[in-house]
Amino acid sequence: MKNAFVIVTLSGLLSACAVAPTPHAPALAGSAADAQADAPAPAATAEPLPPAAEVLAEGERASAPDEPSPDLKLPHVALTKEMLYKLMKAELEFRGGTWQGPYMTLMALAQQTRDPRLAQRAAEMAQAAQKGSEALAAIRLWRELAPESDEAGQYYIAASVMADDLGEAGELFAARLRDAAPANRGMAMYQIQQLLTRAKDKAAAGALLERLLAPYIAMSEARVVLAQSAYARGASDEALAHAQEALRIKPDSEIAVLTLAQVSGEQGDVGSLLAKFLAANPGAREVRAALARILVTQKQYEPARKEFLALLKEQPDNPGTLYALGILSMQLSDPAAAETYLAGFITALDKNPGDERDPAKVLIMLSQLAEDRGDLAAARAWLGKIEPEDAPAWFSAQLRSAQLMGKQGDLDGARAFLGALKAEEPAQQVQVVLVQSQVLRDAGKIDEAYAVMEQGAARFPSNPDLLYDFALLAEKLGRVDVMEKNLRMVMEQAPDNHHAYNALGYSLAERNVRLDEALALIDKALKMAPSDPFIMDSMGWVQYRLGNLNEAEAHLRRAYALRNDPEIAVHLGEVLWHKGQKSDAQQLWREARAKDPKNDTLKSTLARLQLKL
Repeated sequence: MKNAFVIVTLSGLLSACAVAPTPHAPALAGSAADAQADAPAPAATAEPLPPAAEVLAEGERASAPDEPSPDLKLPHVALTKEMLYKLMKAELEFRGGTWQGPYMTLMALAQQTRDPRLAQRAAEMAQAAQKGSEALAAIRLWRELAPESDEAGQYYIAASVMADDLGEAGELFAARLRDAAPANRGMAMYQIQQLLTRAKDKAAAGALLERLLAPYIAMSEARVVLAQSAYARGASDEALAHAQEALRIKPDSEIAVLTLAQVSGEQGDVGSLLAKFLAANPGAREVRAALARILVTQKQYEPARKEFLALLKEQPDNPGTLYALGILSMQLSDPAAAETYLAGFITALDKNPGDERDPAKVLIMLSQLAEDRGDLAAARAWLGKIEPEDAPAWFSAQLRSAQLMGKQGDLDGARAFLGALKAEEPAQQVQVVLVQSQVLRDAGKIDEAYAVMEQGAARFPSNPDLLYDFALLAEKLGRVDVMEKNLRMVMEQAPDNHHAYNALGYSLAERNVRLDEALALIDKALKMAPSDPFIMDSMGWVQYRLGNLNEAEAHLRRAYALRNDPEIAVHLGEVLWHKGQKSDAQQLWREARAKDPKNDTLKSTLARLQLKL
């Protein structure tokens, strides 16, 4: 199981300090905002040191530093023309990709003027260039010039840890814990733990953490941090002991129970642990989200949906919960509910334009759900919401929209739509050809579809996907020579394409010709994809044609067990019929008819055997 909470990252810590250091509550993983993710997530590895408060931000502002903090003591130095020129030149050069010259300029000016903001900017430049020693030198100067600056202290601690200078960092950490208000001390522990993850000497960092927290071992937060540290280095028993003690100290702590869940191991026990905690603390949202995700991983979809519904009741517009419920409803074959929740997800994103989640995948799912219930106009409307900025998804949506237009009966409109679609890349042009052909096939214009594919194959003779589809269409029209030629071209261009071997082998078996060659082709395909039920079906069919009824039955039964497909049922039924198991054969054919009343294979089989169901 993954980590139970997300500790404040280094970048978050320093960004906060760049404004004003204020205490924050630790953020728990598994929030409903990301309810579809696995729960709980591991402690985040800290990001590289980010720029602090911008002094001369990206050249977009004037070159003078920001308004200083009221508590920051600044020297009285006039901004001369020469100094202004040097500052602007340094910023422009830095924006152009050079760091060393601007860094040295800022360091020299900081030493000359004793202005800590210039040392801070030099530190930011070195950090952006990933120059650790230069960054530490600038931060030392910054701290020397502004010893009262908590922000400079934060940067210095972080840089010291990354440079494995744990001695002085340890003293600063100890002072921070000692001076913190009791209500804020737990948060300070999480911050220190996160900072120490950046140390190269993990053993030394772990030992320092234990020494720092020893005076506060009676705090639940200290036990949580020690549990996390022990778990990270593989000391499972120690981690478990600390986590259990953390929960004993504070029985209603979500972070403690989630940490215990993380280090406990077996998911079944974890589910029971979280369920018991929820019974005593029904408002523990993060724990409920974690339990819901565990139930999903255990494929207990209905209980998982119940937990997500409880989360949704508290926050009806939470996108993550709506998404999770939509996916679960699809798993539970409840398309109406899936459509409701996924539509709610889109509405929630519309209300929060700052949300960075990509709606394209959900819009495609909503389109498919609408199509499945016969509302083609709604299906196209959902696709129309995909933004052109999401180029791959948008292009796929245009292709699908054209197909839906054709299904609505507007064949001319669909063809015109595809003709106007700008496909710049060869792969996109191939997709357009395939969809043009499919639209014509859906409209029953097979000959026109063939002509489109024939032209496409001439334009793109090295595209295996197009050649494969062209081969299958050629077979439908009885042009087996064209089919075989194109399938062999696919085999030559993509020797690992098992579909091509299977298609040619099955075609030979279906026509009852060159059966030994058919067997060899299908056997090769089956070795490439031994779990593919359709290749198993082909193997069963060629064995039937060879007169090996028992082998045929064995392959077809395996295929039907994996894929309850009407065509496999028809083939298995014919084998059983010829083995004298006529009642079983008819039952299979009835099942096939119930699933696909217009199935051509079933019709041709019954006609050939002169049977009626």
